[in-house]
Amino acid sequence: MKARTKIGLFLSLSILIGTAFTGCSSVLLTGRKQLMLVSDQQVLALSDSSYQAYMATATVSRKTTQNALVARVGQNIARAVESYLTQQGQSEELKNYAWEFKLVVDTAVNAFCMPGGKIVVYEGILPVTQTEAGLAVVIGHEVAHAVAKHSNERMSQQMAAGVGASALDALLSGSSTTTRNIAQTVFGLGAQYGVTLPYSRKQEYEADRLGLIFMAMAGYDPSVAVPFWQRMSSQSNSFVPEFLSTHPSDSKRIANLQAILPEALGFYKK
Repeated sequence: MKARTKIGLFLSLSILIGTAFTGCSSVLLTGRKQLMLVSDQQVLALSDSSYQAYMATATVSRKTTQNALVARVGQNIARAVESYLTQQGQSEELKNYAWEFKLVVDTAVNAFCMPGGKIVVYEGILPVTQTEAGLAVVIGHEVAHAVAKHSNERMSQQMAAGVGASALDALLSGSSTTTRNIAQTVFGLGAQYGVTLPYSRKQEYEADRLGLIFMAMAGYDPSVAVPFWQRMSSQSNSFVPEFLSTHPSDSKRIANLQAILPEALGFYKK
């Protein structure tokens, strides 16, 4: 390796290390530390363009009652989250959310939430949610991914993995090409991974915990999450060993939900 190349790599590593110390944040309620190498503005711009592209090809449901249900549950949870952020002195975070709640025609048992609060629910999941509270489990979980900034975190992790290549240079120089390519992997619109995008198991468990708390804050009984996930488990067409999947196995997820339920019930007022 030439001396100049070594110096360049050393400088890139130094920048990354310095950014890691200054680009950290903590997840709301859980307090878990996150590496953040991308700004909210970068992620929101990328997610908005990805969302618009997806919606241009999707078919919005014409089922009036179901559409109203999705909008009502979503708005109730969004208001609860915004109220909590304000109470915690984090009202500046509200500018990062422009909530939308869409029900689309698709038989897949799925839903997703883009950074910034763009939530899409597939018609195919409604027979599994069954009730308004059941739908709140799904939307609460998806909102949790957005509030915990899991997409920002995953993009940052992929940026860090690309140090020494073009990823870090592109990020630091303001070029969006590499960042956009990484975003396609992070957002993965339409990915068939149950009801969420392919986040890590740690992020999935975190979204489960926050989702229960958010739905409880919105006035929905979080105890319905356990039977919902039991119904979701029966929807699986094939078995994928947990070590091959980014998602927790159904049995472990349900056990974890039962363990964290008392905490969520503390936020629930009938």
